[in-house]
Amino acid sequence: MQTPRFNKTTIWGRLPAFLFCAAVLLSAAPRVFAQDDPAVARRAAAELLDRIHQAAQQQNYEGAFVYQRGSFVQTSRIAHYSTRTDGEFEQLESLDGKPRKMLRHNDDMYTFLPERRIVVFEKRQNKDSFPALLSVNGEQVLSVYEPKMLGDDRVAGVDSLVMELEPKDAYRFAYKLWADKKTGLLLRAQTLDPSGQVLEQLSFSQVRIGVPVEKTGIVNGIRNLTGWTVVRPPLEPVDMAAQGWQITPSVPGFHLIRQLRRPMASREAGQPPIPVDQAVFSDGLAAISVFVEPVEKNTRKEGTGDSGATHVLVKRQGDFWITLLGEVPQTTLQQFASAIEYKAPK
Repeated sequence: MQTPRFNKTTIWGRLPAFLFCAAVLLSAAPRVFAQDDPAVARRAAAELLDRIHQAAQQQNYEGAFVYQRGSFVQTSRIAHYSTRTDGEFEQLESLDGKPRKMLRHNDDMYTFLPERRIVVFEKRQNKDSFPALLSVNGEQVLSVYEPKMLGDDRVAGVDSLVMELEPKDAYRFAYKLWADKKTGLLLRAQTLDPSGQVLEQLSFSQVRIGVPVEKTGIVNGIRNLTGWTVVRPPLEPVDMAAQGWQITPSVPGFHLIRQLRRPMASREAGQPPIPVDQAVFSDGLAAISVFVEPVEKNTRKEGTGDSGATHVLVKRQGDFWITLLGEVPQTTLQQFASAIEYKAPK
């Protein structure tokens, strides 16, 4: 189960008068990060981004976090342990809706679906799910985002540093991040639209950092699968260029990070699965997926859509459907789509 690289809005109630005054006074307080020297601020921002990335993998933490996107709210519980000899162990459990639980040892992921007594086993493909963040190092992120260090705050009772990352162009959204001052663990992440409104948010509501390793329950859960049906979805690497696809977007900062093929069940009974190829591009924070699948006899239509920070664009190109999905503005997907070409391999 993935927590969506997870995408999130908040609804603020009215503050009592004395709290409002306090908020104004606090907002006027001097910031702890000097902005006079851009090089110093940039170096501090890059170091904080790298600390966030490392903390998600190396720290032991337990807690609950909330994902918000418009009126949608989902709460999850997470426990993560890092050991010198056996690597990472993680348990992620949804607390809302149908029960879901994911157990992970390094890149081996087991997702439990209790109502069907099914366990889905997969290899982890992305390592940027909350509270992880980056697919590249901090300096690379800052090639397309401008950092602003905003001082101190508290999240879930933990003292934090606050940083905003403003895009240098109109192809991506801004981000606001809260990280534990001691360890760098990401405590809250907001995706902001150009007017500064929160599109999505992930935030710990309760967290304990530096807890002892308690991997026994995770290990036993992975080993004891009696009574469960284990499903291993077929997944294989693919070279989309060898299939005839050229995807060369001119959007700065986005780099190809992986290509996969997933068979999808045919809509017609008795027909073989349909190969769906996926290319994933990332600028270190935002990700864009390009899905390619053969056209079937169906009622799919070209079009666009959005939910929070996530936008989708569907178009037909010859005998294929192209679907673009990403946490970016719609214009960015259109730019990507215009750079997709197909030439049947010889």
